Amino acid sequence: MLTGRGGDDGLATAGTAQAAWAAGYLARRNVVRVESSPQRRTRETAAVIAKACGGDPRVAPALDELDFGEWTGRVIADLDGDPDWTHWNTVRSQARIPGGERMTDAVTRAVTHLDTLGAGTWPGAIVCVSHSDIIRGVVAHYLGLSLDRMLAFDVDPGSITSLVVGEWGGRLLSLNVQAP
Repeated sequence: MLTGRGGDDGLATAGTAQAAWAAGYLARRNVVRVESSPQRRTRETAAVIAKACGGDPRVAPALDELDFGEWTGRVIADLDGDPDWTHWNTVRSQARIPGGERMTDAVTRAVTHLDTLGAGTWPGAIVCVSHSDIIRGVVAHYLGLSLDRMLAFDVDPGSITSLVVGEWGGRLLSLNVQAP
């Protein structure tokens, strides 16, 4: 289902377990800041991680989920055959979700935020809790891939993707690391 920005009931049982695993994984690193999308499920995940890392999470609107517009709350299988859905999944670099957001706009807001963080001097790592499509778009950006190729790799719920971002750009360190 495309939950998007609506109907966010928070973490399900699987999400709670994924957040606990991520917190344990990240607690072994020098995390100095935890940020999250405004969505309840990401705020709850960020709270678990921040507690394990000894801090308080901050909400960063730039990390928000895509605005799925008319598709919010729809089951993905029900969109099969919809020409707008096909267009969206074929040319994300150009398509706009009906009544929603363009992928390029969503990625621009997230990358601008990460570039701002990367321009700072931090004594450790910053954890940003966001959403699969946003993370894929950000990774595609820093790898120099078209957004049309962002479905060529996975970013699963509860996984960890690591980037180093600086004034020079960004570099992917790991992608889609998950609990064993």
